[in-house]
Amino acid sequence: MKTIKDYKQHLEDIKLLMSKYGEHQPKVMGAFEGLMNATLEDGELSRKHKELISLGIAITVRCDGCIAFHVNSCIAAGASNNEVAETIGVAMLMGGGPAVMYGVEAFEALSQFREPIY
Repeated sequence: MKTIKDYKQHLEDIKLLMSKYGEHQPKVMGAFEGLMNATLEDGELSRKHKELISLGIAITVRCDGCIAFHVNSCIAAGASNNEVAETIGVAMLMGGGPAVMYGVEAFEALSQFREPIY
């Protein structure tokens, strides 16, 4: 099966674009990074759960770069394939048909960042 996109490469491309933008707007990107780090710290919710929530939102708002970023971050935070798959399902429920399209892309991203799962 030919994949829709190379999510590993897409993640690297997004990181590069964010870095280039940060060179021109360091205060803006620094503030965003600070907000992200503060928000994702373990608290009542673990980082893993916050990353899963972020992935669900990424799917429902239809953000390719966010999907690549947060699938990878879910894995890094210790989420299992089944936890990511269930998160995709909730996003599909909340986002309807368009979220189904982005949800299956997120599932493909999971397969690319880990050993193939199908």
